[in-house]
Amino acid sequence: MKKKIAFIINPISGNHNKNNLPDLIVNEIDTAIFEPEVVSTLRHGHGRELARDFVRSGFDYVVAVGGDGTVNEVARGLIGTSTALGIVPNGSGNGLARHLNIPTNLRHALQQLNFSEVIQIDYGIVNEKPFFCTCGTGFDAYVSTEFAKSKNRGVMTYIEKMIKGYFNYKPQNYHLVGEGIDLSGKAFVITFANASQWGNNAYIAPQASVQDGKLDISIMSNFPTIAIPSIALQLFTKTIDNDLFVSTVRTDELTLYRDESGPFHFDGEPYEEGKVIHIQMIPEGLRVLVKKRF
Repeated sequence: MKKKIAFIINPISGNHNKNNLPDLIVNEIDTAIFEPEVVSTLRHGHGRELARDFVRSGFDYVVAVGGDGTVNEVARGLIGTSTALGIVPNGSGNGLARHLNIPTNLRHALQQLNFSEVIQIDYGIVNEKPFFCTCGTGFDAYVSTEFAKSKNRGVMTYIEKMIKGYFNYKPQNYHLVGEGIDLSGKAFVITFANASQWGNNAYIAPQASVQDGKLDISIMSNFPTIAIPSIALQLFTKTIDNDLFVSTVRTDELTLYRDESGPFHFDGEPYEEGKVIHIQMIPEGLRVLVKKRF
């Protein structure tokens, strides 16, 4: 029997024109294997609603076509079900897709679905909000907030916001408490990683695994301007965990306390969070399509 597969397109993610995307999906998906249906989101949060509808309709797979925010929405509707998530990355960072070795070329990502298998991965919860790639506070949350305000998307806009933000951002004091963990101090970035990267192959937690039931927590302390080039290089060469300004701890649950409420993000989506933030991992809570292993 053919497998029922749905594609949920976010029409405003990334910079690519998506007018021809439904035709591309139909042309590249093997209809001897799959019975496809293609829909588009109409508003924020619609991806989760559509995913739940497809679960109720007995679909085997639901594919998020967009960036990490779209993946988050669709995956929320699939956690704890037998319906597997597929990803066709079409966003600015595509962190989870890159971690799972899913091609960022649309045609190649669709073709890979024809030769895929299902694995189970972990996901995290931050104050009851699910995340699948990373969440965090500090400079990256600040930049995500500024990026969300911009009319322009893409990596160049993100880099622009990072450069401007570096001179405007003021770090906070934090306190991290968990089993065997009691850390206090001022930090520039704190990232809670299920997957290894923020996106665009910037590896903030190079050793992170989506199948170990653990969070990799990368804590970057304040650093001098002169250190920026070496830190940038280490992010893109998977060596940031060796930097003098970065500490890494691993756990399955902890609580973060901070002086003030403010920016936070999950899977790159910024929002305002309070002073007390609880994060925990849910092992093997999501089924995901990845390239078939032979």
